[in-house]
Amino acid sequence: MTFQIDADFDTGNIEVRAIAGDRADLAIRVDSNGPWFQWFHFRVSGAKGRTLTLRILNAAASAYAEGWAGYRACVSTDRERWVRTETEYKAGVLEIRHRATADDIWFAYFAPYNLARHQALLDRMAAAGAKVDAIGKSVEGRAISRITVGQGPLQVWLLGRQHSGETMASWWMEGALTRLLDPADAVAARLLETATVHLVPLVNIDGATKGNLRGNAAGIDLNRQWHGPDPERAPEVAAVLCAMDRTGVDLMLDVHGDETIPHVFIDGCDNDPAATPAQKTGVAAFKAALLAANPAFQTKIGYDVTYGGEAAPGMATRAVPRRYGAVGMTLEMPFKDSLEMPDPVEGWSASASARMGADCLGAILAVLDR
Repeated sequence: MTFQIDADFDTGNIEVRAIAGDRADLAIRVDSNGPWFQWFHFRVSGAKGRTLTLRILNAAASAYAEGWAGYRACVSTDRERWVRTETEYKAGVLEIRHRATADDIWFAYFAPYNLARHQALLDRMAAAGAKVDAIGKSVEGRAISRITVGQGPLQVWLLGRQHSGETMASWWMEGALTRLLDPADAVAARLLETATVHLVPLVNIDGATKGNLRGNAAGIDLNRQWHGPDPERAPEVAAVLCAMDRTGVDLMLDVHGDETIPHVFIDGCDNDPAATPAQKTGVAAFKAALLAANPAFQTKIGYDVTYGGEAAPGMATRAVPRRYGAVGMTLEMPFKDSLEMPDPVEGWSASASARMGADCLGAILAVLDR
């Protein structure tokens, strides 16, 4: 009797080409209506005691094939703790090898964050006293939810998962919100006196549901739409901008994951030729504070100043600072391990992302204090 593989759940993505013995040949499904693919998440059933060899045949054609070098897949038996397993990229195929210790076992590109957990986060924040509202709807009519805490005069906006497969952003949001709502935390208390903090933890909710890497349901890369989003094809960005127009923005942090670079880094509006001295100073203050707070963060390796090319004006880190005079930054975390803080068991992980979220609050406060 052989084992079974399926991805029939939200955030799931895999196609089965063949199963024989202890080996399966697989392919990652392309984003709905879009050209990208790299995110995978699937369940293997009936494999206990087998040493599995799972071969993703189309890895070489993925959006960031160079990112497979040095990458190790995530695996879990309970969907709570995710560890890394033996993975090799050769001859255009990503080969995952793992000894199955349970009948049901899950594999993923990074620790998944499904819609049930997202809703549970919203419910928990509302119960804790945060304001939770829907600022718009996605292409397919799902709510774009915002969590608002604090009553200070400055306006801080924190965005997560414009690219739906970058689930480390959701874990980052959990860490940030846990600290923000800790009544004993002095940094959180000062931040909430100084600013009103708006968090949109899952911008691309349709893409998350479908198991996409980057695109929304219309196949649009939302982080290239901020200079003038089409309300029909990119209503998620249009909704956030409309809400930002109502509040103004003093600081924006857009949380992402990078497929190729094994480091945590900032891409800031200071790289924009249009950046003001105050914006450049703000980015520098954030970096200095985060360097002191979190050993995984570094400033030596990141994107070139020309990152984004002709599409750069449509990125949130460029468009939002230009629109509001804000300090704007993108935080990138790795799908691989962090070379500054390696973990041989979990690699860069959900818990590491949550800690980064908590530690970023002090860096945000350092900018606002200026």
